[in-house]
Amino acid sequence: MAYWLMKSEPDVYSIHDLAKKKGPDLWEGCRNYTVRNFMRDKFQPGDFAFFYNSVTAPIGIAGTMKIVRGGYPDPTQFDPKHKYYDPKSPPENPRWMGVDVAEPVIWPRILTLDELRSHPRLSDMMVLQRGQRLSVMPVTEEEWQVVHELIGLAPPKV
Repeated sequence: MAYWLMKSEPDVYSIHDLAKKKGPDLWEGCRNYTVRNFMRDKFQPGDFAFFYNSVTAPIGIAGTMKIVRGGYPDPTQFDPKHKYYDPKSPPENPRWMGVDVAEPVIWPRILTLDELRSHPRLSDMMVLQRGQRLSVMPVTEEEWQVVHELIGLAPPKV
């Protein structure tokens, strides 16, 4: 099992939007090769992820979700009417991947970026590194535990 942090702008897609789905939903639209490789090669059903609110106030972790389907071709890349359409990505050799997420746990408050930065045991957490702009990134097991300690909640069960 692995742990992840996945960023989204809440006015585009929020943890509440995922909760309204009442089942799996495609995490789509990632157009970065490092993120694509994570989704294609590393994501597995049963992994967990932090749902991170970016480009909003307050920036931080809004809750958790579970990966329920590993990497597969993101169908939005093939749809000319979709904002994530990529005319250079052929169906026989797709360029971009998505994963299915479900089982959101909405936290009672956002654990802010400033709170994450203030904890010494999180100093190496990828999201806290200067210049880090990936929308999806790995989280260590220790970071997963420490973040849950900070919010005062037990991590989701496998």
